[in-house]
Amino acid sequence: MKFYDDRILPRLVDAACGSGSLARTRALIVPLARGRVLEVGFGSGLNLPFYDPARVERVLALEPGEGIRSLAMRRVRASAVPVVFLQAPGESIPLPDASVDSIVITFTLCTIPDVAQAAREMRRVLKPGGELLFAEHGSARSMRAQHWQRRIEPVWTPLAGGCHLTRNPPQILREAGFSVEWTEGLLDRRLFAARTLGPLIYGYWGVAR
Repeated sequence: MKFYDDRILPRLVDAACGSGSLARTRALIVPLARGRVLEVGFGSGLNLPFYDPARVERVLALEPGEGIRSLAMRRVRASAVPVVFLQAPGESIPLPDASVDSIVITFTLCTIPDVAQAAREMRRVLKPGGELLFAEHGSARSMRAQHWQRRIEPVWTPLAGGCHLTRNPPQILREAGFSVEWTEGLLDRRLFAARTLGPLIYGYWGVAR
């Protein structure tokens, strides 16, 4: 699996997460970032074109995966905002308390092994008055879709780099001490297994403070 995880999976993730509907969701959230920004799960740098260089001082790019980080370099070189890499997991962010103005997380909470600890770490490093901007996917509202998410997840998760279908992003953030405002809905209609099953990839996007 190491060859798959290091060589194949990063390219699959880059292609899937760069799809049109996901890019439109990023475009709603990322431009709101300001000041010193921590992006948790920087991946291949898909968010970089959406940062407003007039608002952003720099992006601290937290990413533990070497394979996918190497794919980011083309976007980093073309970026209008400075990028500093932090090679560390979300559960242990190597920054002081209250040290960033904004945190950006897009389609990342699904893959972090100890997601509750990662959310607490984000809360720790965010300045008072700062904002955590998120675009995530998770548990659907439809009971039928939830049923199929649970059935598919044991096969999906190891093939998709640890991605879980059934997490609840707003709940994870609330339990870490954030106040959360969000919108939710279907992210990509191409990901219907069948019209009768409901949305299997269900989105949540918004702001946590």
